[in-house]
Amino acid sequence: MPTWSSMAGGVTIRPLRTGERWLLTEFLYEAVWRPDGAPPVPRTVLQEAALRRYVEDFGRAADDRCLAAVCDGRVAGAVWVRRMHGFGHVDDATPELAVALYPEYRGRGIGTLLLRAMLERLRQEGCVRVSLSVQRENRAAAWYLREGFELLAERDGELVMVCRLD
Repeated sequence: MPTWSSMAGGVTIRPLRTGERWLLTEFLYEAVWRPDGAPPVPRTVLQEAALRRYVEDFGRAADDRCLAAVCDGRVAGAVWVRRMHGFGHVDDATPELAVALYPEYRGRGIGTLLLRAMLERLRQEGCVRVSLSVQRENRAAAWYLREGFELLAERDGELVMVCRLD
């Protein structure tokens, strides 16, 4: 896998290392949306098959990709893509994207750096498009639209979005 790294504002964007893959479960938990003021979601939510497929055996498939944001020596967030039948499934050729940061790193532009780096990497690799799923009420939905995603479908409050990379 080619390496891609960038340094901006004390943040390094680099591929997630094999020994750090366990962090994807942590970031998946952070990616589970909850309305403002709602209590934390029980960690048992990660046992649901629909969520586990986002991280289970990550790195085994040749097209699994992950970039990490490192701040002050700590992995603060990650963006990852893989082909699967998850919440943002469009078709078997379109990888699905997930991005998450630990709460203390949100609102600092780190997620935007991560997302843009992954989209550029996928473009360089010849990927045509990438999809994701986000809840209609989640503020991230507007962020994805600003970053070039388009609404493809809506199912029970879940927005399926696609970013064309060609």
